[in-house]
Amino acid sequence: MTVVSISMPEDLLDRIDEFADQHGYTGRSEVMREAARDLLGEFEDRELADRPLMGVITVLFNYDTLTVEERMMRLRHEHEDLVSSNVHTHVGEHYCLELFVVEGNLTQISEFVGKIRATQDTVAVDYSVLPVDDFVNTLEQP
Repeated sequence: MTVVSISMPEDLLDRIDEFADQHGYTGRSEVMREAARDLLGEFEDRELADRPLMGVITVLFNYDTLTVEERMMRLRHEHEDLVSSNVHTHVGEHYCLELFVVEGNLTQISEFVGKIRATQDTVAVDYSVLPVDDFVNTLEQP
């Protein structure tokens, strides 16, 4: 197996070690392999390929990190064909929450989520997608 070196903040490494101990992993390498497999497989759902999708992407970041807020605004404008709606709100005293409502295909949404995840200093990124045709078909049934 090939050895790979990665850089990460000490607190994240501590969380990975703690997670490995609590969940019975043999070590941080096993945790990282599983995380990589999950991330790579995340947008390979054949059931969603070639279907129109709608989704919600939630981004949490520290209020004092203006670069994240600027990056979210830039991404919103760069992907205006994908982003149907965008909401910015404050959560607690120190955090901002950015909410994107998107409509597009799996590749478009995957690329957009990837750019958001690649933004430094985000605290959390979460998303969900639904096939539009399933949603429309459910509404049309008597």
